[in-house]
Amino acid sequence: MKKARRQSTSKKKTSDSINYMTGFGNHFSTEALPDALPTGQNSPQSPPYGLIAEQISGTGFTARRHENQRSWLYRIHPSVKQSPYESILSEIWQTGPFSDTWLTPERLRWNPQPLPEHACDFIAGIKTVAGNGNAAMRQGSAIHLYSVSTSMEKRCFCNADGDLLIVPQQGSLKIDTEFGRLLVSPGEIVVIQRGIKFRINLSDPHASGYILENYGNPFRLPDLGPIGANGLANPRDFKTPVAWFEDSNEPVQLLTKFGGRFFRCELDHSPFDVVAWHGNYAPYKYDLKTFNTINTVSFDHPDPSIFTVLTSPLDHEGLANVDFVIFPPRWMVAENTFRPPWFHRNIMSEYMGLIEGVYDAKSDGGFVPGGGSLHNCMSPHGPDGTAVEQATKAKLTPQKQEKTLAFMFESSFLYKPTAFAINGGLRQENYTDCWQNISPTFNAAGTSK
Repeated sequence: MKKARRQSTSKKKTSDSINYMTGFGNHFSTEALPDALPTGQNSPQSPPYGLIAEQISGTGFTARRHENQRSWLYRIHPSVKQSPYESILSEIWQTGPFSDTWLTPERLRWNPQPLPEHACDFIAGIKTVAGNGNAAMRQGSAIHLYSVSTSMEKRCFCNADGDLLIVPQQGSLKIDTEFGRLLVSPGEIVVIQRGIKFRINLSDPHASGYILENYGNPFRLPDLGPIGANGLANPRDFKTPVAWFEDSNEPVQLLTKFGGRFFRCELDHSPFDVVAWHGNYAPYKYDLKTFNTINTVSFDHPDPSIFTVLTSPLDHEGLANVDFVIFPPRWMVAENTFRPPWFHRNIMSEYMGLIEGVYDAKSDGGFVPGGGSLHNCMSPHGPDGTAVEQATKAKLTPQKQEKTLAFMFESSFLYKPTAFAINGGLRQENYTDCWQNISPTFNAAGTSK
């Protein structure tokens, strides 16, 4: 059984320290003022400090206990205290179903985003690359890039359409949420679930990276099966913020994405006014360096599923709405083996990104940090010609794959690229050339083994 964790501090938001509680999916208890959490019940007639009790539910009320996600927040102002919504236009951040382009079996690859020409914050700096499914039906996902140069300051954001998995590639993000604060740097990820208000400020002049917007089932850790009780992403390494609050009456603009449309309203107070909370529905971050990589110690390249960090499962066992997979530093020791990923066609659709270094299956110089590639269902792909030649002739001594970190968003559904992805100026038109220099080595007169 997961243990409840309790943290208490008498300091308000004047402290610059950021603290966390550890564990994945735990039922946490945390308070920024002593005894701010009610005891024995969730919604007393008069909560401590004159706070207001409010629940946020990430699953249906009657979801099975081990899948049920909800938290109780004890805040200064209720969330209902806001002005009426006003619809606003956004032509860049798109939501499924996608209709501005068409599905394609073509292999696609993109250069990194340039730095913003004008000041833009996290929300204004997002552009959609591809997506699938339907946010209103809570199935599928979308892939976005972000490139920002300024903090959100007096505005915040709430996404009702899905969970956001943010993968920084450059620059650290200071994230204020209703549940507390997080600092997330390249090499880490953060998940902010649907409905949670947040703002992102920068600690560097510029920040860029990737976002996976998950419309479907909440992320969870993959089952380990024959691997056993330990390995891959271990629950203890996930970090959730402790309670922290702002007691401010300065006006704030709240942006909300709902059903693919953007709305705004005005608040006369900070939405980050939660003095205490308890539950298991809260944002979390994870350091990818703590991933316990499983790899072969004999022969052949294993299936990439052993590199799965988080999964959003479908009801059919073995298929995923979307997986988050990483390819971290690791030892390569396979004997008599072509060590890079093999050539393959796959029922899953794969978007790959690179945080740092070089990916071992791409040696042509076109797949660089901040860039990405998309190989849709059954589209053939694999190592480029340079990687094939190097791997075929390599001396198979133990080799440490160092200073590299690639990742993959992998879905059972087809990813439809957006007009920005096709015509936005980042697409590498000559991507497929990287395979054209693979020369046949077939020799009918040769002997078979």
